[in-house]
Amino acid sequence: MKNILIPTDFSDNSWNAIVYGLTLFEKERCQFYLLHVEDLGMYAFNDTATLPYNSTIDKKQIDRSKAKLKSLLGRIYEKFPGTNHSFGILVEYDFLVDAIKKQVSEKKIDLIIMGTKGASSLNKDIVGSHTSDVITRVKCPLLVIPEKAKAKIPQEIAFPTDYRIFYPLNVLVTLMDLAQKHGASIRCLHAVKEHFEHLDQEQLKNKELLDDYFDKFNHSFHQVTSKRLDKAVQCFTESRDIDMIAMVAKNLNFFQQILFKPTVAEISYHTHIPFLVLHEQIS
Repeated sequence: MKNILIPTDFSDNSWNAIVYGLTLFEKERCQFYLLHVEDLGMYAFNDTATLPYNSTIDKKQIDRSKAKLKSLLGRIYEKFPGTNHSFGILVEYDFLVDAIKKQVSEKKIDLIIMGTKGASSLNKDIVGSHTSDVITRVKCPLLVIPEKAKAKIPQEIAFPTDYRIFYPLNVLVTLMDLAQKHGASIRCLHAVKEHFEHLDQEQLKNKELLDDYFDKFNHSFHQVTSKRLDKAVQCFTESRDIDMIAMVAKNLNFFQQILFKPTVAEISYHTHIPFLVLHEQIS
């Protein structure tokens, strides 16, 4: 049974992530953990946390958060009355990333699902700082659900890659698992700045490995010519009606161009297409 962690701040964005996650795994019995973090970051000064009330955890605040989580469970059962999933509620007084790391380790989490609100002005990260921190610092597969994403079963999954990095099979297991369960197609996307560019030997070898990995799935390889990577992804997601974008966090420079620093006025995929962030699994 899959163990899935969903951090929540009780916002509309986090509710959207819950609905998406339960829809995605509707036919697979899972253990969901709803985590609310009373973030110590709000009490931190020079990276040193100071607990409120003379270093005493506010029990009343924790009780209030638990009550909100129980109410949230009621809302889940109301929307998904026939669900056979199991649910646990968790409240932590900690820094958000540390709290998530702790639960990933203790609960043997297979996947984190996290809602995010995109940037509303230029030159801002298209995911919030909390989501960015979880992506870069928590070594667990993460499904990022944008604020306008509609809960649906993915049929077309884009996998942008420059073929520069060798991906061990265990990095791709979450992507392959989703594709298998939902009969989704995997579309590998390579963006080039000039149409006459060719793959070198290293890239060809890594492409062949991906072809072998995805042999049992409906998959294909595509090349888009664009001076900017984010524009190539935008063009591809529109032309293929992409439902999800999967990327490996290990290739940080490549990753940042697509998820962290596009020009928001021109790029819209981040507002409605979920991102599956893949990390190497730690056994």
